[in-house]
Amino acid sequence: MRILVMSDSHGRNDLVREVIRMESPFDVLIHLGDLEGGEDLLPDLADCPVYMVAGNCDYASDILPKEQIIELMGRRILLTHGHRYSVSWDEEELQKKTRREECSIALYGHTHRPSLSGDEEDVMLINPGSIAYPRQEDRSRSYMILEIDEEGGLKVELRYI
Repeated sequence: MRILVMSDSHGRNDLVREVIRMESPFDVLIHLGDLEGGEDLLPDLADCPVYMVAGNCDYASDILPKEQIIELMGRRILLTHGHRYSVSWDEEELQKKTRREECSIALYGHTHRPSLSGDEEDVMLINPGSIAYPRQEDRSRSYMILEIDEEGGLKVELRYI
């Protein structure tokens, strides 16, 4: 299963369209918040299931859930923007929440910096960065492709627009 994961597009639906065009086909699209419009657009752009959660800038949206737990290929995955777990300072609260929910993966955004921590034996915390306003040193707009195989093995690839 091939999963496109993006976050923090902040109304830059042109960039959302570009990433979807570049990465098609994929089996699932996940957006981790701070869409600032586009929540109605994404399901029309992707020919697959779309999961979205609200970020701290999505206060005007009444259709986005605060977070979701989904199951893909036998993996329970927590989807959250991350701001409710203070991810800008550390990942400890998010890691605890992920374990409490019996998830093996948490996907989050908010920091505008891509990161991958943890391991497959415990809990993996994955942040695709921002496709609109990156904050890491090289300022490259980023997203991720996750692949889960039939045995539940996970491959994570950071990509740039």
